[in-house]
Amino acid sequence: MLKNKVFLTQTDTTIGFVSQNAERLTEIKQRPPHKYYIKAVNSLKTLKTFTRIPSNHKNRVRRARKSTFIMPDGHSYRVIRDTHHLLLLNRLQWAYTTSANLSGQPYDEIFAKEAADIIVTPLKTKKKPSIIYKLGKHTLQRIR
Repeated sequence: MLKNKVFLTQTDTTIGFVSQNAERLTEIKQRPPHKYYIKAVNSLKTLKTFTRIPSNHKNRVRRARKSTFIMPDGHSYRVIRDTHHLLLLNRLQWAYTTSANLSGQPYDEIFAKEAADIIVTPLKTKKKPSIIYKLGKHTLQRIR
């Protein structure tokens, strides 16, 4: 039921689309299908079901706030701590998350509300995007 829905919600960093269906998000955003989405998870326990965090970076991932980590396999994850966003994620456990706009375009509220199946209010303003780190076995590289 909820797995195929696209939610428009205030995420921990910006107003965005949240869904467990990557194909629907790709279709809505008109984005190249080979690009990965950030997978938002509700806890470190859920994160451990998807990937193994390199030993050198376990403390960094556990303590991070509003940070996205690209793992050595190329997939990216963000552990959500924001209480408003966690209300939805605790029901889903994990979801793909992306900004609520067409690929490469600025945010358009009318487009976002038409494209979403469910709108979770309140929608506040856009905030600073998350910091993105690429984790290697021994290295750390800041992407954004």
